[in-house]
Formats: sequence, structure tokens, C-alpha cells
Amino acid sequence: MNTVTIDAVIDVVCPWCYLGKARLDRAISALADDLEVVVQWRPFELDSTVPPEGVDNQAMLAEKLGSPIRRDEMHAQLTELGREEGITFNFERILIRPNTLDAHRLLLWAHTESIAMQNAVIDRLYKANFEDGLNIGDHKVLADIAAESGMDREMVMRLLSSDADVDTVRNEIVNAEQMGVTGVPFFVLNQKYALSGAQPAEVIQNALQQLATA
Repeated sequence: MNTVTIDAVIDVVCPWCYLGKARLDRAISALADDLEVVVQWRPFELDSTVPPEGVDNQAMLAEKLGSPIRRDEMHAQLTELGREEGITFNFERILIRPNTLDAHRLLLWAHTESIAMQNAVIDRLYKANFEDGLNIGDHKVLADIAAESGMDREMVMRLLSSDADVDTVRNEIVNAEQMGVTGVPFFVLNQKYALSGAQPAEVIQNALQQLATA
């Protein structure tokens, strides 16, 4: 069976990244009998200036998009697109826009355990933020997500309270920017080919099939 590797550059507060993951998962599932796809989730920060305690999410988005009306229109569009992929976006629950550096550290530590562990953690991070409205910048929330995924909660709490791997994550973000990544999701297939944005599952599936037969 052929193998395709994907380096998926994302931020865990990016709704298009959540949507893109769902579509990627669907594409991979459709090819499961013919192709092995190994995905590693890579960090990106949509806004590195967000303080550790976070900011008012609704106000920040209204300012960024130009008005509360435009914010709500975007949320309505994403809610409909999410429904098609089995995602229940609850944007009204998201009160805090967190700094995501610590969430990316958690994803890095999950990856050191296994690809499957990292995938489990990122699923829970997305759900916690976009469906449950939890603050995924809060260390206790992150430790709970780690524990629910099978990681050692106390170890994760100790790591989060330190500067462990802060530089590693920041360097990865710089590398992504130097590679030309300006928006996410951004998928690099077999370290050669790129797909930008939350592409339809059929587009992703076609790209994977072409790589598998190349």
C-alpha cells in the first residue's frame, strides 16, 4: 500500500481549519483501502499578539471583519458548511479568543507519543473551542483535553507551567511563514505539493490519488 504524508499547518482557533480537517478526514476515509495517509499537525498563529489571558472574541472578530453584522454573516456561513461535515459550530459560546501557543505545545507533546494521539488531541481542541466554547488557552482545560486523549494530566500541567518547547513551536511557525504560508489551513503533501484552504473533500481525495499513482 502506498503512503502519502501530509504536513497540515493550522491554528486551533481557525474555523476554516476545523472544516478543513473534517474534509481531509473524509477524503482519507474514502481511500482507506488503497492508501495510507500520515498527517502531522503543524503550528501557526493567526494572531500572536493575543495576550496569555485571551481577548473578547466577539469584539475582536467584529473589529477584524468590520462590523458585528459581517461577523455574524461569516458565522452563519461557517455554521452551514460545518453542518455538512458533521460539525456543530456554536460561535455564540466562544467568549474568549485565546493565545494558542500552549495548545500548539500540547499538540507537539501529543505527537511525541504518536500520530494517533496528536489526532485525538486536535479533535478535542477543536470541539472544546468551537462547540463547547471552552477557553483552550487555559491550562486546566488543556490538561483535561490531554487526559481525555490518554496523556498524563499531571505531566502536561507541569510542562505547561514551564517554558518547555516554546522556542520549538515558535521556530516551526517562523519556518511556515518563511515557506510562504500566510493563511491556514495549508497542507503540504509529500513535502512537495501544496493545497491551500479548506478544500472540498473531493479535491483532496483527487490530489491524494494522483500522488499515490505518481
